[in-house]
Amino acid sequence: MFRINRLRPTAFVFFLAFFFVNIHGTEAAGYGWGYKKNKDHEIPDVGRYGEILKEYGAYYVDDSGEKTLYLTFDNGYEQGYTEGILDVLKKEKVPATFFVTGHYVNSQPELIKRMVDEGHIIGNHSYHHPDFTILTKEVMKRELETLEEAVRKVSSQDDIKYVRPPKGMFNQQTLEWANELGYIHVFWSLAIIDWNTNAQKGWQYAYDQVMEQVHPGAIILLHAVSEDNAMAMEKMLQDLKKNGYTFKSLDEFVIKDKVPKGIYGF
Repeated sequence: MFRINRLRPTAFVFFLAFFFVNIHGTEAAGYGWGYKKNKDHEIPDVGRYGEILKEYGAYYVDDSGEKTLYLTFDNGYEQGYTEGILDVLKKEKVPATFFVTGHYVNSQPELIKRMVDEGHIIGNHSYHHPDFTILTKEVMKRELETLEEAVRKVSSQDDIKYVRPPKGMFNQQTLEWANELGYIHVFWSLAIIDWNTNAQKGWQYAYDQVMEQVHPGAIILLHAVSEDNAMAMEKMLQDLKKNGYTFKSLDEFVIKDKVPKGIYGF
């Protein structure tokens, strides 16, 4: 079973960057995704990382200005809350993308099947949850393809378009490799400290953090292991709708972004 510290995203408000020596003996930069918290419900500042993502067709936000939200979850292991979250999503008719690991797929095949059957998207969070930036191209490919094969075995989803790198670690090389394999990297513009199951702060904390940071076009990252998130989910979704936000799937976002305006109603 995955330990908590292996599943932490780098969703802090400060940027992290470090260097490593790869197997060929050359230096390459590994970046930890993060953002500077926004004010007045504006898109947060991600510095130069935004330009890097744009160069490789990766996403962290929908910058169209529309009050649209994209709900995503990272699922590395099950804590007993995902079924309830799915119940709320079904009731509120909210689509989501679940980025899952090999451990999650193998231990929770019925939940994976339910996610797909109810119209949600399965995203690739790798099979073993490694830092992509210290892998060779072949090992990264194996991590992604093995996870995709596992998902196909337990659900009706034929392929996976979206990848979220474990721990938010990336660089230009890993973005390029993912593109070559047909994947689109999806990061986030709104996240909360929710992954530590031993340090939950109550549903009000989760609710307040999301409501304070929300902004048009946000790609929201939450963890389904959080009791706080599970307890806050229904009120949070309802109140976001009351505030004029609508929820759409990542597929709708990507189609809108990549297809010329005027086609498919966009």
